[in-house]
Amino acid sequence: MNLKSIKTSVAAFIKDEDGLTIVEYAVAGGLITLGAVAAFVTLGGNVSTAITSLGCAVQGKTC
Repeated sequence: MNLKSIKTSVAAFIKDEDGLTIVEYAVAGGLITLGAVAAFVTLGGNVSTAITSLGCAVQGKTC
């Protein structure tokens, strides 16, 4: 390879934005995953409390 072809390759690499879009998709996917995990943790706690209360009510106990 000569210097001109290396310079052309580096310039093409710098102008290429495909790598940037991959990073953007990774960040967006991470944020969506974080939101889904937070929603499931909150929902899981609420469902657990409701099931416990329902079980106590069926048995005639106060929880």
